[in-house]
Amino acid sequence: MTLAERIPVQEEEGRLMASACPACVAAPSAEQLARAGAAADARLVLSIPTAHCAACISTVEQALERQPGVRSARVNLTLKRVSVDAEPGVEAAPLVAALNATGYEAYELDAGLLSATETDRQGRDLLMRLGVAFFSMMNVMLLSVAVWSGAGDATRDLFHWISGAIALPTVVFAGQPFFKSAWASLRAGRLGMDVPISLALILASSISVFETLHSGHHAYFDAAVMLAFFLLLGRYLDHRTRAVARSAAEELAALEVPRALRITAAGEETVSITDLAVGDLVRVRPGGRMPVDGVVVEGTSEVDRALLTGESLPVWAGPDTRVSAGEVNLTGPLTLRVTAAGRDSSLHRMADLVAVAESAKTRYTSLAERASRAYSPLVHLLSFSAFGYWMWATGGDLRYAVNISAAVLIITCPCALGLAVPAVVTAASGKLFRKGLLIKHGTALERLAEVDTVVFDKTGTLTLGTPELTNLGDHPRQAAEVALALAEASSHPLALALAQAARAAGLHPAPVSDLQEVPGYGVEGRWRGQVVRLGRAGWCGADRDPGVTATWLCTGEVAARPFTFTDRLRPGAAEAVGALRAQGKAIRLVSGDTPGAVAALAEKLGITDWRAGVLPAEKAALVADLTAQGHRVLMVGDGLNDTAALAAAHVSISPASALDAARTASDIVLLGQDMAPIADALRIARQSSRRIKENFAISALYNVVAVPLALVGAATPLAAALAMSLSSISVTLNALRLK
Repeated sequence: MTLAERIPVQEEEGRLMASACPACVAAPSAEQLARAGAAADARLVLSIPTAHCAACISTVEQALERQPGVRSARVNLTLKRVSVDAEPGVEAAPLVAALNATGYEAYELDAGLLSATETDRQGRDLLMRLGVAFFSMMNVMLLSVAVWSGAGDATRDLFHWISGAIALPTVVFAGQPFFKSAWASLRAGRLGMDVPISLALILASSISVFETLHSGHHAYFDAAVMLAFFLLLGRYLDHRTRAVARSAAEELAALEVPRALRITAAGEETVSITDLAVGDLVRVRPGGRMPVDGVVVEGTSEVDRALLTGESLPVWAGPDTRVSAGEVNLTGPLTLRVTAAGRDSSLHRMADLVAVAESAKTRYTSLAERASRAYSPLVHLLSFSAFGYWMWATGGDLRYAVNISAAVLIITCPCALGLAVPAVVTAASGKLFRKGLLIKHGTALERLAEVDTVVFDKTGTLTLGTPELTNLGDHPRQAAEVALALAEASSHPLALALAQAARAAGLHPAPVSDLQEVPGYGVEGRWRGQVVRLGRAGWCGADRDPGVTATWLCTGEVAARPFTFTDRLRPGAAEAVGALRAQGKAIRLVSGDTPGAVAALAEKLGITDWRAGVLPAEKAALVADLTAQGHRVLMVGDGLNDTAALAAAHVSISPASALDAARTASDIVLLGQDMAPIADALRIARQSSRRIKENFAISALYNVVAVPLALVGAATPLAAALAMSLSSISVTLNALRLK
């Protein structure tokens, strides 16, 4: 199904418009835009990973709709995206800048590479079938009460026929998920859990029809619909614990810039990335993301590599500097010679790494699945053995033998086994949600309980990823006001942090004139007739290294002054690391940031095992090596550089502030800033694992007691269904102990 087919549309004034529903995201791909020509409307999709509430929706939409040429903007808060309908020629760069100015990160996505959001059809389907089964079960049970109360002969037969008229369509309709799954299992030559379930439903219904046709005293339509209801309840609980996450690889691929500005002999032209070839020259303006891997041939600037490498500070870029797709050009225009584009770019290779890691993780089988491999064949063996024995013992009484065989099949039906895991996971997920953790994957808790090693990213994970001025009070007021004037002329992260801190301290900018930003170096101007500068140490004439992150002020009156910064620790980070260490977990810090910054944070948190300057592929390789050594790794990270490692880890957690691609690759999302709940999650996961095993024990004990009764003919199919329901309720109550 194509993107256009998935999205509801409507005709308005002769042109095709996306539905006004905020949940719909519609935009043609770069190729479609190119074919449509210059007259086509601009339809852009931006990722806004920090949007989180209804207020964010109105703020983002209003900020975009104020921009020239923008007709409308619609935010999808679930996907953290905004779809923009604009006039021809409107580009993403000014819209991204407008959102950044209002405090929201924004990145252009190529909507042609994104799947539209699909309605949770499976969940709605299961819930509908569950409702039908419940309604039928209540009505059939009311009719059964009349039969149990002594109704006989014609009255009893009438009630049985009415029960059948309700139950048979219900079993056919409500049992569809089990019948389809069982048929698929049989075609594949294996016995899944749904095979005995389907046989039990069919046998209970068939025996009931037979008994009704022959005016039997007992029909078991109530057993059939009760069985369908409890089985669907388990299936729905299981579905609810599995958030159908979009592919992180797909999200990564969509982050690639869909268009580039190519330089030719005739001038500049905007082309699709797919039209670029190695050796082409492309222009990247300040504020734009690198569309390709390449080498700088002209211009100087500073490049933000935080999304790809985790480096907290921009790096200088000039002639012969290599840059990668996805990095952000901050201060000056750059001309690049393409070395790799499209599917060959480093960003796309990272997407491939994530796709491989995700497919590997799906091979993990849950405890219930492992248990069912041994359980299903045993169920069939018992049922068929009972049928064969009673056919022999009764001299060929088919009716009696089938009744006992059905009772055995129903009483051993893996309903409790099917509820054992989802009931616990649902209870634990609710408890963790109240603590600020959202479970996205059905087996995440089971895998979390097995963790023995925790790998943390630094920037944006253990820290908030924003520089904070530490020594404003060490400078004379006059010098600080000159620095403020210079800082307000730059979009560099350190300049923004300096300006924010100075304004908060009540300072006002000095009268500095002729302000200009020198790409790759800093800002300069004239104050009291002399040149003043704020920027790199060498450019400002600094003669010493403060040993920490700093920007320098040179006024010509005294030696250059350093304004030093630190990355603020995320709340609860120290508590989380301490609690994990107390639980006996091995703690590692792996970051793409500089050795000095990583070492300082490791010392502050007491982490002895750390690595700096690690590339995204190296992070994923490190996790893979630990896994190969037999470790069960929990990866905690937030950036594109962490995505492959998040997908490769045994289980993964990312903050809600993380980029979409990181969140979709992770199994658990940390909803708030406080990291302390991570240690709680491991403790609750171990408790959940114990409850799951207890539920298996309850199910096994129930079978040890109930199966012999069914085998000797002491339990009818209805009694078997009641016993099965009792075991399911016991399992659910045990799961609720987690609360």
